[in-house]
Amino acid sequence: MGLMSSSATQNVLDLVLPGADDTRREAMAWLASLAKERRLSGKTVEAYGRDLRQFLAFLTNHLGEPPSVKGILGLKPMDIRSFLAARRMDSVGSRSLMRQLAALRSFARHLEREGHGTASAFAAIRTPKVDKNLPRPLSASSAVAVTSADTRASEDRKPWILARDAAVLSLLYGAGLRISEALGLQRRDAPVNGVDTITVTGKGGKMRGVPVIPPIQRAVEEYLQLCPYAIPPEGPLFVGARGGPLSPRIIQLAVEELRGALGLPDSATPHALRHSFATHLLARGGDLRGIQELLGHASLSTTQLYTKVDAARLMDAFNAAHPRARVK
Repeated sequence: MGLMSSSATQNVLDLVLPGADDTRREAMAWLASLAKERRLSGKTVEAYGRDLRQFLAFLTNHLGEPPSVKGILGLKPMDIRSFLAARRMDSVGSRSLMRQLAALRSFARHLEREGHGTASAFAAIRTPKVDKNLPRPLSASSAVAVTSADTRASEDRKPWILARDAAVLSLLYGAGLRISEALGLQRRDAPVNGVDTITVTGKGGKMRGVPVIPPIQRAVEEYLQLCPYAIPPEGPLFVGARGGPLSPRIIQLAVEELRGALGLPDSATPHALRHSFATHLLARGGDLRGIQELLGHASLSTTQLYTKVDAARLMDAFNAAHPRARVK
């Protein structure tokens, strides 16, 4: 994962971290423990260090002096709220504030473990709420066009590669798979020769069965017929130009090209095909619980976002078409 070394951590702290000497020492020990004991990635450790630096810089102004460990432990909830409010004023979003608060709580727990005392103010702060953005599906006609190999027929690409990309995208729209789930399929999982159900491994290693309709089966069969490589049963179903595992980035680039060709917005991504699968099923009377199972959502509340999408689309159609909607 590319862990940050303790020497790199110390260099960062020595150069940019404000605070009293004891605070700096504990911060260095905390970041080193994140990297070594919790084995967080180097980027995460850097982000946590940046979050702490911003907090300590704020406290230096807020308290009128570089904060010591004792000063941090003596903070009140309103001090931390003042910091979060200042970050809000800098147009920092809720997700970033959530991570920043998590970093500060982690540092506070480190101080407690080291026997410096209890930092109760950090636990008293509510985690900022994050507004869930509504999924942005494609229209049915656009989704079908994206999944068709014929749409890219004019491109200077080998036919088997166009067929491969079309098969992957067909699984995203026709079966509601995540791109990682589609690329995680093995050759023996291929929905061919009458196989109309596949087992995919989703988030958290959870497995689920997903039905595969005939158009998707045909897309996968065409890809396998054209593929120049002999793929072993335990090998990845979808391979790259040199026969190795297919990178998700290749599929993302294919969709970017399709966006240009079809005049689609930037929101048209591989994952938008999964959103389209759920939205279009719901619009045709699909059962919400059934859609939840097909998507592999752990919580029904996640799937319920699609009901809001459907309602928003209905209101747009109403406002655009109904005569009374335009009466002021």
